[in-house]
Amino acid sequence: MADAVGINRQFGIQDLWDSGPVSKTLLIVLAIMSLYSWYVIITKLLDQNALMKHAAQAEKDFWSAASLKDGMARLKNEPDNAFRALVQDGLESLDHHNKHKGQVSDTIDLHDWVSTHMQRRVDKVNSDLTEGMAVLASVGATAPFVGLLGTVLGILNALTSIARSGNASIEMVAGPVGEALWMTAIGLGVAIPAVICFNWLTRRNKGLMEGVNFFAHDLHQSILSGSRVAAIQAAPAAAPMKK
Repeated sequence: MADAVGINRQFGIQDLWDSGPVSKTLLIVLAIMSLYSWYVIITKLLDQNALMKHAAQAEKDFWSAASLKDGMARLKNEPDNAFRALVQDGLESLDHHNKHKGQVSDTIDLHDWVSTHMQRRVDKVNSDLTEGMAVLASVGATAPFVGLLGTVLGILNALTSIARSGNASIEMVAGPVGEALWMTAIGLGVAIPAVICFNWLTRRNKGLMEGVNFFAHDLHQSILSGSRVAAIQAAPAAAPMKK
């Protein structure tokens, strides 16, 4: 009778689910980890695409404006538009510094005052982009071990049952061990997408933050000197002096 049961088992997820409370608990944990990681992946991808769209608009419309205020008006007034927020912070810090010259400029010069306020916005953008990335790193690092824990406990339970029954036939061994190995496979299936997407999103974040930093640097120079750094660099260099 025991041999018939061992032969007829399908060794699938349903058998793994019915094998006991420990397996159910670990499967639920892996399912939550997988759903949470995919939620982070999708939301981070949407955030990155929105920032890329705003970066393209800023490069196209902002620098062709007659003034910084006119350029800010051309940028979409959306809560997640980091480039409009950068311009607004820069102009507000400039206005505040000019209005409180007797109180502020005696201790902090205009360069440091504007730079500090804009850097806060850059740090906020970086914080928003990296928010949730630790979840992907944690899932990628721990999901295989959760699956391995389920495998070890499943094999231990299987060997204990076989020892008690006194039947060590291949049918009785292969079934429980096959069920236990499903846990390792599921753990890897949860971890691999999390690791791949973590590395991919991290590289995209790095490229996006380079664009934000370049924009902030050019904006900072524009506020102080009235011209963009790129335009200054594009000007032809003076001819070398002849001896």
